[in-house]
Formats: sequence, C-alpha cells, structure tokens
Amino acid sequence: MRALYEQVYESLKQDILSLKYKTGEKIPSEKEIAEAFSVSRITSKKALEKLVQEGFVYRQRGKGTFVLNTSQVSDHIEEKNQTKPVFGLIVPNFADSYGTGIIEAIEEEADGKCFIMLKRSHGIPEREEKAIKELLAFGVDGLIVFPAKSEHYSLEIMKMIVNKFPFVLIDRSFKGIAAPSVSSDNFNAAKKGIKYLFDIGHEHIGILIPEDFEITTIEERLNGVVSAFAENEVSVNKAYWCDTIKRVPTTEKRDIELIKQYLIENPDLTALMALEYKIAVLAKIAVEQLDKKVPEDISILSFDSPALGSMEWSFTHLKQNEGEIGRRAVQKLLKMQENGLESEKEEIKATFHEGNSTQPHVNVITSEL
Repeated sequence: MRALYEQVYESLKQDILSLKYKTGEKIPSEKEIAEAFSVSRITSKKALEKLVQEGFVYRQRGKGTFVLNTSQVSDHIEEKNQTKPVFGLIVPNFADSYGTGIIEAIEEEADGKCFIMLKRSHGIPEREEKAIKELLAFGVDGLIVFPAKSEHYSLEIMKMIVNKFPFVLIDRSFKGIAAPSVSSDNFNAAKKGIKYLFDIGHEHIGILIPEDFEITTIEERLNGVVSAFAENEVSVNKAYWCDTIKRVPTTEKRDIELIKQYLIENPDLTALMALEYKIAVLAKIAVEQLDKKVPEDISILSFDSPALGSMEWSFTHLKQNEGEIGRRAVQKLLKMQENGLESEKEEIKATFHEGNSTQPHVNVITSEL
C-alpha cells in the first residue's frame, strides 16, 4: 500500500488534471487538506511538496498554493529547489547569563541552510501560544520553542505533537510527553557542583531554588543535588532548602530579605548552591547586607554566569553549552524535514568553571589552654 501522503498527492493531482482547480487558482491549505483527508499536517505538507516537485503547483509564502500552467513548470521547479526552509524561534527573553548564546548559535547554524523568524513570549504562556499560532499561520516549516512553562502542557505544542509538525523544545521537556528536545544534562551538572563543594570541605550546603521549581530543568537539578548527597553519604536536610525565591525584577527586595532571613536562621551554612544565576546574584547581595563576605564567610556556586574579562569578579559556576544546544536544535529540525517528527530528548554536558565566589572551608577547632 502506498504511503498516505502519496495517496493524498494522487487525489490532488487528479483534481488538477480534471480542471477542478484551474491554472492560477488557489488549492486547499495544508490544514484544509489534513482535515479533508483525515491525515496529519505533516502528511498534507508532504503531499503538497510532491505536487510542487512534480510541477503541478507553486507555493507563495503567506498566500497559499496555486496551480501552474505548463510554461511555468520548469521555472517554479528551479525556484523550489533553491528555496530554504523557514523556521520560527520563540524565546522568553534575552539574558546575558543564559539564552543569548543559544540564539547566536541558531543564527550561525542556520546560515545558508534555513531562515529564522524570532518572536519573544516574555515568559507568558498566552503570548507563547499566540506566537506559535502566528508563525504556523505564516507557513513556517518548523519551530524551535523555549517554553515559557513546562509544568503545564501548552495546547499549541500538544497540537504540533498530534499533527506531527516538526518542532524542537530547548531547555525544557514535558513530563510524560514524548517530544523532541535539546537541553543541558542538568542532573549530572548539579551532581558535579555539589561534589565540588564537598571536595573543598563544605558540609553544610544551602540550596537556593526558584519558586516555580516544577520546571523540568529545576527538577532535574534538584534530583542531581539529592543524588550527590547520597553518593557522599550525607543526609539531605531540607531545612537548608530555600524554595520561594521569585527572582523577577519586581520582587528583588523581597527576595533579598527572604534570603537574609534564611541565612540568619541557618548560621551553620558555609556554602550555597543557586540553581539559577539570578538567584546567585541576589544571594551575594543578601550576604553582603549581613556584613559578611563572599567567599570568605560563605561560598556561592551557580548555574551559568555572564562572560566576563579575565580581571573581573565572577561566580564559580556550571556553564551550559549554549552553542551546542542551539546548533543541535537547528540540525534536528533540518533532519525532520526529511524524516518527519521524532521524539528524542538530547542532553548536552555542562562544564565547571571556577570563579571568585568559592573557597575551601576548613573546620577550626579551638580549645582553652
């Protein structure tokens, strides 16, 4: 039995040959064909692509698909062969500590292979869904999405999975849902960070966690933290976890006061692991407002840190490989153009970088003479 897309192609071809659709007339869209034949969008897309390749129709992005006359065939086949796919890219925002490097890598990897259309969701799920709808309506060939949230499934992303539309998630995955994604190996990165703190003598380590810790990225980091404690045969003390940090500009003062109170209530802490860079910055301010110093009084380890000159102060941090994440996202989408939607989750190793915010802790025992 022939593939579904070939059956759809043959039916549409017969409609054209029988003059149901005349020269220059617009034929149904991918969505309309999918609904009419009860097939996925990827199937209708492949059927239309074959009609283009065979010279029956030509596509105008943003306008639709139109029937060719015989004199136009060779020109439009050549034009199609020179056309590069257009991919949409949706990100929450730009940040020096993490994200900008991914966008730069996507742009570099796309050069000469595809075009990229960028939209920002500002971390708002409703804006993300609107951006997906707009890019799909424009006629993009695939999407790269940095989800605003991952504790709730986006309806538009779920539709893409059902319709087998090519897309890649970056820095996120969905629990219980098989979707293609590229992210850091957060679990092993967090383990590496905690092991480093143990190795330089810290036993009482506080964990600073964003309030929306159900994000899969943060869950994976927390699991890595717990695993590192277990491997070092140290009990996890959740009293050392501070998990109500909002880390948005409007709550900075509130977050700093929260961390100060947390440090006052846990005076035996000698090190902090911040699961996001923004939290590390707030923690440093809190420590200094308590008239203490980093790292002399308390060490701080973070995920990511802006690229700084060799003479500038920097956090000891676990650096995500933004370049590789961006490159792999584009490569996966290009591969899907040939083979259809996949569901592989790909994890990229993070690297450890020692900065100015940590130092060995030595237990000092005093005795009266």
